[in-house]
Amino acid sequence: MLGELVEELTRLPGIGRKTAQRLALHILKQSSEDTTRLTDAIRAVKERLGFCRQCGNLAEGELCEVCQDPKRDRTRVAAVEDIATLQAIERTGGYKGLYHVLAGALSPLDGRGPADIKAQELADRIKGSEIEEVIVATSPTIEGEATAIYLSRLLKPLGIRISRIALGVPVGMDLEYADEVTLLKSIDGRREIG
Repeated sequence: MLGELVEELTRLPGIGRKTAQRLALHILKQSSEDTTRLTDAIRAVKERLGFCRQCGNLAEGELCEVCQDPKRDRTRVAAVEDIATLQAIERTGGYKGLYHVLAGALSPLDGRGPADIKAQELADRIKGSEIEEVIVATSPTIEGEATAIYLSRLLKPLGIRISRIALGVPVGMDLEYADEVTLLKSIDGRREIG
């Protein structure tokens, strides 16, 4: 039984066998109430959370809180690799536009091409909308830069402004680990691509 729990925990990202064993033993030591709260929380996330049909963010209904907010600037969209990056930008409190979660970055070495990210969905979303600018907020990694170049080429024919966040974030660092001030300065200092 404990072995099965360890195996399931190792399937989580970033959890190796030793960490999985520590977590399994911790769960075993917890009270029944604590483990029930944990399993209830996991079940609730699976049952009630999904993805926003417009941007790909987490949502309890069809649209996420950001897309539902009438105060958001609907002329500006930040294209991010993942939800963790979206949440990091939101924590800055300085960006008031919308988002588009790409669900990854291009990485030919890992077999991830244009069809594996939601770039075409972004292009389709822009057509016939009030969007005037796409801020490419991908990580300053080789994959993030490749994705930024691809998005620039894909979106340029649509006649909108395409900008890239400023490189105040250290090269090679994932955006979700940057502090709020650095992220805000990066967004404020973005530059046009192409």
